[in-house]
Amino acid sequence: MVEITVEAVKALRALTGAGVMECKKALEEAQGDMEKAQAILRARGAASAAKLAHRETRQGLVEAYIHSGGRIGALVEVNCETDFVARTEVFQALAHDLAMQVAAMSPKYLSKEEMPPAETAPPSEVCLLQQPFIKDPTRTVQDRINEVIAKTGENVRVRRFARFALGE
Repeated sequence: MVEITVEAVKALRALTGAGVMECKKALEEAQGDMEKAQAILRARGAASAAKLAHRETRQGLVEAYIHSGGRIGALVEVNCETDFVARTEVFQALAHDLAMQVAAMSPKYLSKEEMPPAETAPPSEVCLLQQPFIKDPTRTVQDRINEVIAKTGENVRVRRFARFALGE
């Protein structure tokens, strides 16, 4: 069995934001492999998100992003369970990232479920939650939201969004 050092736990926690014990367990399960431990924590975050999906989200915030030059802008409403979480840096960073995502990738729908049957474009292009995340294309926007759900312990939802561009 590989010995898990405090430094390794701290490093994984800095990368993922997960709790100390969760990081230690993930490193033990991954036998000290940092990348495998990150994958384990991501999978646990997705499982955590599934457990919380039924919980009501009545708090949150509206985030605006205006691209430099003022020619493109986006508004996103992101909801969570409590105003305490809505005021956290982690939640606010998510809302900002989502507004940037909308401005950059111009999604038409929130998820595949909202796509009309006549839509021919793949969901990864036109559905916000299925798009590759602009800051890490190896993950989807939903993966980024699941990460925040795992960190905050609350359900998080994107309620609506709008994109504005001059001349469109």
